[in-house]
Amino acid sequence: MVTVPVSQLKPGERIIENVLTKFNNILFMKGKIVSERDLDILRAFLIPSVQIESNDGEAEPAAQEAASEEQADNVLPFHEHYHKMLHLLRRVFNTAASGGHNPPILEIRTTLEALIKNIDQYNVLTFNPRHFQLNDFIFHNSIMVGLTSYLLAKWHGLSSKDLMQVALAGLLHDIGNAKVDPAILFKPSKLTPEEAEDMKRHTIIGYNMLKPVPAINEGVKLCALQHHEREDGSGYPLGIQGDKIHTYSKIVAVTDMFHAMTTDRFHKKAASPYLVLEQLQKESFGKMEPAIVQTFISKVTAFHNGMLVRLSDNRIGEIVFSDRIHPTRPWVNVNGKIVNLTVDRHLHIQEVIQK
Repeated sequence: MVTVPVSQLKPGERIIENVLTKFNNILFMKGKIVSERDLDILRAFLIPSVQIESNDGEAEPAAQEAASEEQADNVLPFHEHYHKMLHLLRRVFNTAASGGHNPPILEIRTTLEALIKNIDQYNVLTFNPRHFQLNDFIFHNSIMVGLTSYLLAKWHGLSSKDLMQVALAGLLHDIGNAKVDPAILFKPSKLTPEEAEDMKRHTIIGYNMLKPVPAINEGVKLCALQHHEREDGSGYPLGIQGDKIHTYSKIVAVTDMFHAMTTDRFHKKAASPYLVLEQLQKESFGKMEPAIVQTFISKVTAFHNGMLVRLSDNRIGEIVFSDRIHPTRPWVNVNGKIVNLTVDRHLHIQEVIQK
């Protein structure tokens, strides 16, 4: 064990004692391999020195390596099942685009169930798909909407028999896009009014694709049709209102909007999830089901003191107080100075660095 000043610490070195902030919250766990970004964080929190393993250590590095491998094994199942789901969805969409009928619901459900078994490794605000490519946006969006809809349904108190059906509704909500002209679907600029109308047809197409499938309930089928409907009747394709919209559709409307806006697309870069949550909160007045939106925001922003975040001006700070009235705007300690995001409205949380 060697004590090294942060000013002399190098990327690639391994920390062998937990690094604590001045509030005694863990900044980095022991066993962490230091990156360039970690050095910035250590400097931002005015950490004077850290404990690293010595060059001549043998037994301890072996133990640390074993711990790292064990940690990797624990994380691997989720990403493995996510990757399988991605490949399956790609095949389902390609088959549908070629005129195939009846998606393989049993295979889809089995693959989704395996993914959901590892959902404790999925964080709505911080998850980023590995090896993301813009051409796969629809598939990634569908998987994330499925997972987040499952969680939101659970948080909102839906019965256990509904949870997997809601997850399927989220996963398959955009299946109609399989039959949309790829030139429209992957257009790198804003759609013309005519193209936008063609795009809206994916809701009716998706419903017609799922309608004859016996292994899913009516809510899943209606979700493909209704996920762009809005409480005030301003949505599409039918312009229906309020209680005419199925609960599954109301849940997926929220999760779809969140993930669509926080993921890179051909015509638009991803927005900060915290700004999107604030927009969702505004949309809840008239557009979205307010109770569902509030459940979503309160659960995904269940901030804990000590959480490490990056602000929109690139400063790194530590959450020290969360205001229930303004859940997306906690107080953040930046180098000993408290930034109250409720007051400093020009700033927002850009990302969570560490929970």
